[in-house]
Amino acid sequence: MKKQAGFTLIELIMVIVILGVLSAFALPRFADLGAEAREASLDGAFGAVRSAAGIVHAQFLAEGDNPANVTLEGATIGITNGYPSFADIDEAAGIDAVDFTITAGTGTTPTTISPVGAVSAADCQVQYTPPAAANQVPTIAIVKTNCN
Repeated sequence: MKKQAGFTLIELIMVIVILGVLSAFALPRFADLGAEAREASLDGAFGAVRSAAGIVHAQFLAEGDNPANVTLEGATIGITNGYPSFADIDEAAGIDAVDFTITAGTGTTPTTISPVGAVSAADCQVQYTPPAAANQVPTIAIVKTNCN
């Protein structure tokens, strides 16, 4: 009689059951990676806004004579008291509306930048307000209380 080689049906079923149980425990661990991804993209946007404000201010100082706008990499950036204006901080930072929801501020209401997909934009955003007067610095804040 010839000896059979391979797995029996019951062995294959047991492997499938074990994989199913393992995936049932592992799936919830990896299911909510969206919130972490939004927080990471928000951290990147925060850094980009801070860097852009500094670069625009340096260009503003280099051009002298108090220019109304500066040109960076072909983009014209409006100036408010030496820093990017409410409406132009996203362009200066290289942030676009594909990945972020951008709401331009006015007066004391800051420009807000929130990742697309955030349930509550107010709880997951970067806020930018240019300085109110010359020789002051802009206000740049990050809110990450709920990026789900």
